[in-house]
Amino acid sequence: MIKYLTAGESHGSAISAIIEGIPAGLSIEEDDINLDLARRQVGYGRGQRMKIERDRVQITSGVRWGKTIGSPIHMLIYNKEWEKWKEEMSPFPIYEGKGKRVTRPRPGHADLAGAIKYNHRDIRNILERASARETACRVAVGSLTKCFLRGFGIMITVHVIEIGGIKANINDLMPEQVYKRAESSELRCADGDAEREMKIKIDDAKANGDSLGGTFEVIVTGVPIGLGTYTQWDKKLDGRIAHALMSIQAIKGVEIGLGFGYVKRTGSQVHDEIFYRPRIKDDNEPKGQNSNTEVQRLRSEWGFFRNTNNAGGIEGGISNGEPIIARAAMKPIPTLSKPLQSVDIDTKESFEASVERSDTCAVAAAGIIGEAVVAIEIANAFLEKFGGDSIEETKRNYEGYLRHVENF
Repeated sequence: MIKYLTAGESHGSAISAIIEGIPAGLSIEEDDINLDLARRQVGYGRGQRMKIERDRVQITSGVRWGKTIGSPIHMLIYNKEWEKWKEEMSPFPIYEGKGKRVTRPRPGHADLAGAIKYNHRDIRNILERASARETACRVAVGSLTKCFLRGFGIMITVHVIEIGGIKANINDLMPEQVYKRAESSELRCADGDAEREMKIKIDDAKANGDSLGGTFEVIVTGVPIGLGTYTQWDKKLDGRIAHALMSIQAIKGVEIGLGFGYVKRTGSQVHDEIFYRPRIKDDNEPKGQNSNTEVQRLRSEWGFFRNTNNAGGIEGGISNGEPIIARAAMKPIPTLSKPLQSVDIDTKESFEASVERSDTCAVAAAGIIGEAVVAIEIANAFLEKFGGDSIEETKRNYEGYLRHVENF
């Protein structure tokens, strides 16, 4: 199984992650991780900090000569603003009292509940860790797991489907087309007309000192039948994906497949009927050392299949071979340049909530984090079923299972 931890504060010297469970022999490039970190930092409506930080990962253990060696992998991402904060955020007691104590909690943040829970009279002890800065570590971990999944023909696409009530229309697009369009969009939106309207909404919100939320969708293709299980509540694949997405800062809703759309329709309208197409032997079918991607492509042309995918690729907590589709709803950023009312924890007097540097809209960035955490859960479920200590062993296990599916 894959396990990981993140550590660090928003204005500390660095943030970091430790991940274990990645098999030995996986090729890793820091530049691949840096590319995903850069994808997290861009997007129409982002704030000033994204112009300051240029995240770069440093792998300090678990990788030798470009390949994983089976031991825990440690990754560091240094914070460029540390010099300005090295006394106020110092771990050493000689600097205690440096900087102004934060006593004014912001509505919509962890500030007040966290201060009460951990008995802190300085809210900075809460907001530094509760910050979405931590998610850069999860993107780095997710990038590693995407490298792993690509070797088995599993690909992940994320795109924004709604911001400020403006909805994208991608009904006629294949996942590959969605990916291509989203990657070239400032809002990671595959519908150009909708993107233009979304940008107008974001500009209006910024001018009014306000913020906007929205919804992104993660699509996972190439997932085999059989990841996850119905046997225990905490092992269901859809439950694990929902948990991972809900753990992202500002995410308030998750749906798999048709999701809340189920309640508007009858059973006969929503359940995905099952069909079977017999296999036709082909002398050109790949044999031996051909890629899993090509094998899966050919095998998708026969066997069990569905003409619809309302279930979002998961039934009974188990992947059913169709693309996995998960959506997450992000609330508007709670830090506003037009602040809301709050109460000082010392004086108990009302005031206008303090303003920290923030975004007007960060849905596109949240999508990259969503892509990462879904990749982690898919990779974890994959290794639970096919895992080995090395990539070669995992591939042997997987290929044996594909033969079982073929003959079922």
